[in-house]
Order: sequence, then C-alpha cells, then structure tokens
Amino acid sequence: MTRRILFFCMGNICRSPTAEGVMRAKLKAAGLDIEVDSAGTHGYHVGAPPDERSQEHALKRGYDLSALRARRLVAQDFERFDLVLAMDGDNLANAQRLCPPGQRHRLQLLMDYAPHAGKPHVPDPYYGGAAGFEEVLDLVEAACDGVIASLGTR
Repeated sequence: MTRRILFFCMGNICRSPTAEGVMRAKLKAAGLDIEVDSAGTHGYHVGAPPDERSQEHALKRGYDLSALRARRLVAQDFERFDLVLAMDGDNLANAQRLCPPGQRHRLQLLMDYAPHAGKPHVPDPYYGGAAGFEEVLDLVEAACDGVIASLGTR
C-alpha cells in the first residue's frame, strides 16, 4: 500500500515542489494520510525555497509552497518512498542511474497518471513566462488526481 510519495525534477524549485504542494492539499481534502516530499536530481538549489513564480501561481489556486525547501534526490529515497515520480524523461533517466535495481519498479513518470492530458512530461517553466507555470499547475493537478485514484489499486 502506498504510504509515501516523492516527486522530483531537476532543481526542485518549480515543478516538483508544485506537485508536492498540490498533492498535500488533495490528500488532505480526500482525508488520506500519505507522506509527500519532493527533490531534484541536481543540487543547484539545495535549501532554497520554490521559485517565486511557482509560489505566486500556486497561491492563486490555494496551494502554499512557502515552507518547502529544495533538496537533492538520494539513493535512500528509493527505499523510503513507495512511488518516486519524475516530471520528465531526462530526470527519470538520471534517477534510474541512481536507483538500486531492486527498487526501479517505484520509479515512474508523473504524467502516466494523466494520459487524458495529452502530455508525456511536465515541461520546465523556469525560462518561460506565466503561461508555463499555469500549465505546470494544470498538468500536476490532473496527474495528482490520477495518482489518488490509483491508490486503491496499489
């Protein structure tokens, strides 16, 4: 049974903390007690809060990301978390190199939980404008709903 979920992207300041904040809110609303965290495959921003634009757009939808801090994905995460969800294929490949072979079944793409969204990856909004951060929220909300719907079958 799924009790711990980890989201990850490259720097852990845009996509994965957004997913963490969205999932925490959705789990709380559903009355589910599941631990949620996020990390990055690179250590560029360790200890930093989410990107101000991520925080601003998330807050407009009722998700407060201000207490979150970036951390780097570590090999122990694959033992600790039941689901380890990547935002895109490049970061999935990076994580597969770090993941012990016996834990690879825990690694998946987040967007596999929202096939109806028509996107295989959550695009990185860092170098774009407001529309990119809104798209991240749209995709993450849809995928988090899919993850929650699947919890009864895992």
